[in-house]
Amino acid sequence: MTITVSVSAAVEGIVDEAVARKLIAAAGGRPGPIYGKNGKPALREKISGYNHAARHAPWFVLVDLNGDADCAVPFCKSWLPAPQRELCFRVAVRQVEAWLIADPAALAAYLTVARGRIPANPENLSNAKTAMVNLARQSRHKAIQQDMVPREGSGRAVGPAYSSRLIEYVESRWRPDVAAHHADSLRRAINCLERLVSAWREPERQR
Repeated sequence: MTITVSVSAAVEGIVDEAVARKLIAAAGGRPGPIYGKNGKPALREKISGYNHAARHAPWFVLVDLNGDADCAVPFCKSWLPAPQRELCFRVAVRQVEAWLIADPAALAAYLTVARGRIPANPENLSNAKTAMVNLARQSRHKAIQQDMVPREGSGRAVGPAYSSRLIEYVESRWRPDVAAHHADSLRRAINCLERLVSAWREPERQR
């Protein structure tokens, strides 16, 4: 009998929630409750609680590196020096948008831009969110431009339906297994989740 492994998660925002759900399912698990979604500072405040909860069940915590550290290792140690074995704590380098850009064929098709315009090494981008907006600016579909690109003078970094568009892309087009070839932090996240789900399917873990 195949065991269904439910994995709870905590993330920064609603786009990250869609990504977390997709990754958990791709690893063979079932997405459980997704907590957080109130930004990075709020997520850090509760990280110890999520780590404690991981003593009894599998958990996945996803956070953007942004400019908080040069690499993920010291960042992770500063947030959580002693993670539980059942906690998969992963960092997107430098934003989760880099993971979405890492599937160039899918993103080019969704945004209706030439594939050659998609950055080849998205994890090297200093701001993948800005890169995503600039790609949307070149879209052949006016609706995508209007949704994802901020209006002039709005003072916003993204358009009014930026998150909704990315969620649609994640759910309908994005292929994590393909993107993992171009984003090492994504590959590590997938491997971590696969190990976690596999461990909870072992006979001795049956409840």
